[in-house]
Formats: sequence, structure tokens, C-alpha cells
Amino acid sequence: MIEVSLDSKPNECSPTSANAIDLGVATSLAHLLKALADPLRLRMLSAIAADQRGESCVCDLANLAEVAQPTVSHHLKVLKDTGLLVSQRRGTWVWYQIAPSRRGAVTALLDAFAPSAIAEQHSAAPLPAATLRDLDNRVSRLADELADEFPQLNRQLALATVRESYAALVRSAKITTHLIPLTERFARQRLADLTRDRSAGVPQVLFVCVANAGRSQLAAALTNKLAGGRVVARSAGSSPAADVHPLVRSLLTQIEGDAAARRFPKPLTDDAVRAADVVITMGCGDVCPIIPGVRYQDWAVGDPALASPQGVEAISADIATRVHDLIDSLLPTES
Repeated sequence: MIEVSLDSKPNECSPTSANAIDLGVATSLAHLLKALADPLRLRMLSAIAADQRGESCVCDLANLAEVAQPTVSHHLKVLKDTGLLVSQRRGTWVWYQIAPSRRGAVTALLDAFAPSAIAEQHSAAPLPAATLRDLDNRVSRLADELADEFPQLNRQLALATVRESYAALVRSAKITTHLIPLTERFARQRLADLTRDRSAGVPQVLFVCVANAGRSQLAAALTNKLAGGRVVARSAGSSPAADVHPLVRSLLTQIEGDAAARRFPKPLTDDAVRAADVVITMGCGDVCPIIPGVRYQDWAVGDPALASPQGVEAISADIATRVHDLIDSLLPTES
């Protein structure tokens, strides 16, 4: 017979109030989030954040919705009252920009939630068990093949890298048709990163943003095209989206032709950072591992996922200008 002591309380709750944010902070944050809980205000905020001029005129913001001018002014006043926006009147127009103290928070908000909201609109149903088993068997075969190709690496490390690559990609996969080829490409690059000698070969640049679905993809494509093989550029994201943004995909096709179809959002890995000579974050608040000998930059550029087709073109032009300067800094001056 099993006896249970009435004095013991194995399931007794423990206080958690010490882990909660301060009531005053919570109240202030709730007020801010309430101000953002409006589609038009979020669109205004994203338009200002993505504007290449660093600010937007009220005349531009009024075109975001078919509402009266007083309504536009009301929404902008709410965003100003919460401290998210600052404004300046010049002539007959008022110009708005993100408050400097809030720019990091606004960027993090838009970059973290906008890609996931887009992905949810195109989310796929869970994969059937039989499909998962088949994929698992194919990944096992792929891992053995790639481990054989990189005998200089510890075999268990190579096998684990392939399986980790598959697991990272399957989280955001919309379809499984190309999952194994994508895993092969991603894992092969990771294994190459693990064996790369940064003192030899052409300079390598890694562009990083949250979703790896827009600006980082554009930057890598432009760098590879403009450098003509003298610099190798890649991209990755801390929370990769399911696919490249449609407007960016169109630009990538113009830049790379059929090769653009092979581009897909990839997870950021420590080995990719270690293999790079330069790591460039794209103004999206991402933090990369600090590796000795790696040069770090941040480019404050707009997010194509939040821009109009004309805005995407402007963002692309801005990135191209920065890429030219980057290439010049990486290559020896021709005499």
C-alpha cells in the first residue's frame, strides 16, 4: 500500500510576481500597444520607417487610405502622443519621422511581426506522418553522402550539421517538393563554411536581416553581380520567412535571371559568420555573434516587405550605391 503524506505539497504553486514586469512599465506598454492597434496607424508607421528620406510628408501618408484629412491627422496625433513620432512643419506641409529614441523598438516590432503575419496568410497544413518519415530517410542518406564529401571534418559533426540544416528549413517550409535539394545546398554551404580559410580566396560578405526575404537577398544578389566574382556575397536571417518577398523576387530575376529561382530564406548560423570577412546587418536590429577578425557594419535601409513597388525600386537603388562602396573597400586599388 502506498502512503501519501498530507503534509507534502508537490504541486504547490511558487510565487512568480518577481518575474513580471513592473506595473508602471506594463501600463505604459499597454498604452503604447493600444495606440498601435489600428491598421492605418501601423501602415503609417511602416511607411515612415521604410521611407528612404528618413521621414514622410503628411501628403504621402494621406494616400494610404481613403479617409478625410482630419482622420489622418487624428491617427498621426495618436502616434505622436505615444512618443513614436516627431514632426516638423516646413512650408505648408508637416513632415513625420520615427522618434530617434524609439527607432530601434519600431524596427524590431515591424521586422519581427510583419513577416510572420505575411507567412500566416500563406501557411501550409501540417505534413502527413508518411511524408515526414520519407523526408527523414532521405535526409539520412543525404547526411551520409555529404559526410563522405568532407572527410576533413569529424563525421559526427558533418552528420549533425546536415540534420540541423534540415530541421531549420522545415520549420518555415510551405511545400516539401524542394525541401531536400534546399537542405543539400544549405548544408553543403555550412560544411564549406566550417572548412573555409579566411586568409585565402576572395573576400566573402554575409548580409543579415530578420526574415532574409528582402533587403539582405537584394544586397547579396547585387554584390555578386557588381563584383563579378571578385567578392562572394551570401545572406541569412535570424527568423527566416517561408519565401522571398514577391516584389523582391521580381527584382532578383532582373539581376540574376533564372538563378534567382534558387534563392530562398536561410537561417543565420555561427559558422556563416565565422566564414565571412564582413558581416552587414540591414538596419533591422539583428545581433550577430562577434567573431574576432570579422568586420561588422549596419546599413539602415528600408524594408521592401513594407514598401510599395516604387519604394522597393528606391530601396534597391540605395543598396546598389552602398554595394559599390563596399566592393571598392574590399578590393585592392587598381594602379
